[in-house]
Amino acid sequence: MTIKTETTEGVARIEIARPEKKNALTVAMYQQMADAIAAAHEAPTVRAIVIHGQADIFTAGNDLEDFMKNPPTGMDAPVFRFMLALGMAEKPVVAAVNGAAVGIGTTLLAHCDLAYCADNAMFSMPFVSLGLCAEFGSSLLVPLAAGYHKAAEKLLLGEPMSAEEALEMKLVNRILPPNEVLDYAIKQARRFNNLPPTSVRETKRLMKAGWKSVTEKIIADEAQTFARMLKSAEAKEAFSAFFERRKPDFTQFS
Repeated sequence: MTIKTETTEGVARIEIARPEKKNALTVAMYQQMADAIAAAHEAPTVRAIVIHGQADIFTAGNDLEDFMKNPPTGMDAPVFRFMLALGMAEKPVVAAVNGAAVGIGTTLLAHCDLAYCADNAMFSMPFVSLGLCAEFGSSLLVPLAAGYHKAAEKLLLGEPMSAEEALEMKLVNRILPPNEVLDYAIKQARRFNNLPPTSVRETKRLMKAGWKSVTEKIIADEAQTFARMLKSAEAKEAFSAFFERRKPDFTQFS
């Protein structure tokens, strides 16, 4: 199993569990996570969801070999099913991040309600360097949280972020020692057991209502642009360079 699930004391845990591949996400894993979120919503005893990896890694982002073999071709692709499940989640979602959180490992945080990270966490959104574009609403939500100029450094230049920068950019709530992150996230998730569930769901809905429609529009626009750019010569050069372990040459493009 590359995605492990467990429900204890009202908290549904979704663990990205492929450490031998740095928790790189495959098409099958996206579908498993989408199904796990749906199952958590169907379970009346579940009050909150926690998404996490291991003590030294959250996720390296997409498994590029699997990604190139199974590129998303429409909004019904597993990656978009996961995005929809997380973005539309009515119950609170808590993220616990240790180590690297690459690509969607960073952008999914904007759709969680609470996010906690270890002081060894590193975040990055290297879409441009792969000849692609921002995804999962990050072209809207990251500038909203961090301000345009800070977001430009991270999305246009692909600069990595330390835990301290992620906190400054309001992508996470708190920084903790690596061995405390998951326990703290679960503890916070369990607090929802003592709160009225309808009040929690309705307050979450109202908090997100103001930008819900525009976020959905942006995600659809990003998806169409991403799919188009995936077929571009720039992306081909970027991916070829990655697999050939060389520096890409973008000087040939204008």
